[in-house]
Amino acid sequence: MKKWKLLPVLAAKGVVQNGNVYYPYLVSAIFSVFVYFAFTSILHNDLIQTLPRSAYAWIMLMIGRVLLGIILLPFLYYANSFLIKRRKKELGLYSLLGLEKKHIGMMLFIEMLIGYGISAGGGILFGIVFSKLLFLLLLRLSSLPVDVEFVFTWKAVKETLVFFAAVFFLNYICNLIPLHRVRPAELLSGSRKGEKEPRFLKLWTVAGLLTLGAGYTVAVKAELDGMIFCNFFLAVFLVITGTYFLFTSGSVAFLRMMRTKPHIYYQPSNFITISGMYYRMKKSAAGLSNICIFSTMVIITLTCTITLYAGIDDITHYNYPYDIQTSYDGSGISSAQVEEKAVKLAEKCDQTILRLDSFEEIVFPCGKEGIKFQEEFSSERSRDNYKVHFITLEDYNRLSGQREELSDGQVIIYSTGADYNYKEMDFMGITAEVKKEAGELFPYPKEKRNKFNSEFIIIVKNAEARRDYIKVWSERTLDSSEDLEKTIRQRTGIVLEGKDEGKKEFAAEFAGWCSQQTGFFMNVTDGMEGRAILYSMNGGLLFIGILFGLIFFMCLLLVMYYKQISEGYEDQGSFEIMKKVGMGDEEIQDTIRKQILMVFVLPLAGSLVHAAVGTVMVSRLMAAIMMFDIRLLTFCEAGVALAFIVVYGVSYLTTSKSYYHIIKG
Repeated sequence: MKKWKLLPVLAAKGVVQNGNVYYPYLVSAIFSVFVYFAFTSILHNDLIQTLPRSAYAWIMLMIGRVLLGIILLPFLYYANSFLIKRRKKELGLYSLLGLEKKHIGMMLFIEMLIGYGISAGGGILFGIVFSKLLFLLLLRLSSLPVDVEFVFTWKAVKETLVFFAAVFFLNYICNLIPLHRVRPAELLSGSRKGEKEPRFLKLWTVAGLLTLGAGYTVAVKAELDGMIFCNFFLAVFLVITGTYFLFTSGSVAFLRMMRTKPHIYYQPSNFITISGMYYRMKKSAAGLSNICIFSTMVIITLTCTITLYAGIDDITHYNYPYDIQTSYDGSGISSAQVEEKAVKLAEKCDQTILRLDSFEEIVFPCGKEGIKFQEEFSSERSRDNYKVHFITLEDYNRLSGQREELSDGQVIIYSTGADYNYKEMDFMGITAEVKKEAGELFPYPKEKRNKFNSEFIIIVKNAEARRDYIKVWSERTLDSSEDLEKTIRQRTGIVLEGKDEGKKEFAAEFAGWCSQQTGFFMNVTDGMEGRAILYSMNGGLLFIGILFGLIFFMCLLLVMYYKQISEGYEDQGSFEIMKKVGMGDEEIQDTIRKQILMVFVLPLAGSLVHAAVGTVMVSRLMAAIMMFDIRLLTFCEAGVALAFIVVYGVSYLTTSKSYYHIIKG
């Protein structure tokens, strides 16, 4: 009975006496609870569901919370596994002193409750204090109204407590498994147990090189198509796997090769460094690979976040070049009447009209192969399907400000994606000479890298020439040409300059007037509202990117710190022996510096290479949301990488103090 009463005391002492490894674990767990609670609180706040356009930010947060749970589970498991490894000697001693495995299991259960209580209580307390700040940050990034109150919800507390109860209980079960499998004597030496040399070094090293090369190949060759996100996750998986193989097996193979170089290996400091790293590189390399992977995640996450923030205006205006536009049947109302109404409304709402464009167009879905435009291809070749717009030369000159002329059988072609690059065109059997290829044409923004949803605008001499193309299309699609003639639409687009309130008033009144023209207007597109929706969606992504960057950096710091602690304890005895056999403090310090430099440079160099190659795929992922500015992306990544090198160096030198402290006893 006395043993059971002693267990809570032992559990509390276990936490305090192992503070150098327990406290960082608790800090990380508190931070994890805080972030998860903040996400959940915002999701369950009624205001986020009532604010205009907030549904898009809410969807981003839902996705973010799922990803957050996926990240936090292995992160806390890793921290817990290191923690229990450092406790094995202590647990073995308790066993030899008379505690049975069931007593030790109960003591660990009490420790789990203490850790869970501190983590959950501290994280939720910080969440209550700072969730409103994060909520306001989300509203600000998403361009949503910020003059609202954040309401505390018990539902968020409940879900957070349940999730982390499951995480802590899972870690507890994982702690019990080795406890019941080994003998007390094995526990006593568990924290100092050497790692076996990896088997099949050459095989795994080659596998690592091939896997990493395959990941890089997927990243570099991935195209902006329907498979871009699948290719992204495939590249991430291959790079992570290749990194792990190269750090665990490749590093040992490299050290083995160094041992075959007498002029290098049999130098006093090199001998100690290479020998020490060789026999424990498997575990060290696993930590190094984790540091490399988390470093890469920090660099890429922050690069995407900053690039998205800096280029969000370009994204919104690419999708909505006009502030407001309308499409209508010109048989019932003329473009002159629409323009006249727009001018009057602009005067009323104190707005200046920067552009007022009216033009006719008809759009056909087509497949394209070389110079030939034909019926759409199947879904297997959907990438070769395009929207083809036909407009007259008169409208083209009005939109572009040019004074082009066309002869019979000539066209001008403009592509919103890659250039057409042919001197002839064949549209359903009608051949035409391509007089020139236009470079820019508002309101059709051009981006040569956009291969996913690019369009073609074909400028023909006049309405009669356009009618020939309509006729041949009708013969292919079994529609009458008269029906297709009716699908020619007038478009009027407006770009305004003035106060936002006046723009909103203009858009509301213009849309109301259009709706009264029954039978004439097909639709009205509010570009300002569309941009606001994109701001909301991308603002949610920005919010998630900022928090995830912090989470990855916290993971990096914890792995780095635990690695220093682990290596310090493992090296302490070895350096004591070196002192006893006559190795001086200067030589020991030189050996330590070499090991620190090796451990510092390898994961940093690997992460920079990963990030540099990953930029190619990241640029295509950004292009999927219409962010095409590669120069901005490159500039942001260079800045993030430089800042990360500085912060990484400071962090590593700070955590290495624990290593030196342990080495010096």
